[in-house]
Amino acid sequence: MNRRDFSLQVVVGAAGLAALSVPGPAPASARAPVEGTDYKKLETPLPEAKTGRVEVIEFFWYGCPHCYAFEPTIEPWIAKLPADVNFHRVPAVFNARWATHAQIYFTWETLGLVDTMHAKTFDRFHKQDKPINSEDDMLAFARESGLDTAKVKEAWEGFVVNTKMTQAGRLAEAYAIDGVPTIGIHGRYTTAPSLDGADCLGATDTLIAQMRKIA
Repeated sequence: MNRRDFSLQVVVGAAGLAALSVPGPAPASARAPVEGTDYKKLETPLPEAKTGRVEVIEFFWYGCPHCYAFEPTIEPWIAKLPADVNFHRVPAVFNARWATHAQIYFTWETLGLVDTMHAKTFDRFHKQDKPINSEDDMLAFARESGLDTAKVKEAWEGFVVNTKMTQAGRLAEAYAIDGVPTIGIHGRYTTAPSLDGADCLGATDTLIAQMRKIA
């Protein structure tokens, strides 16, 4: 979803469709990915950290029906990533509402609850049509999920989450992210289902293989 095209009405209307129609994993592409068609090269590469691992990021937004529809495709792919790939998610922060939604993810991350709460959060937005737009909403969700609301509140309001949100904004800017879902590869490339809907992850695999030579 492009931030310029965002509207709450579109998200709410599309959420039910996304929940009912979720694509499965796409077949492998028969051709090599093409720059400008299947992926983009960053005009200014990010500073390289010699960690020996290829850095891969999924930029997303909990309110995005396209991100929600992408989950059943990307999750099995993540599970099969080799040890030399460092995958992590970064919520995009394009406006105040998106910032609140980013705060949700970083609260789960800070508490070590991403594995148990990430999918549930997407479902709450899109299956239950109950977006989390405030701290009260977040605490209600935590309570419904059997979590310690005091710990959730402490993390939500804490320095670590605020720092992560600032870093997320800078990283999205460095990757020139203007829509989600988007995948960033090792500070050099981006790809997205909107660019290559048939095999976005196939393009990512090819770029990961290329980046192994310099990681």
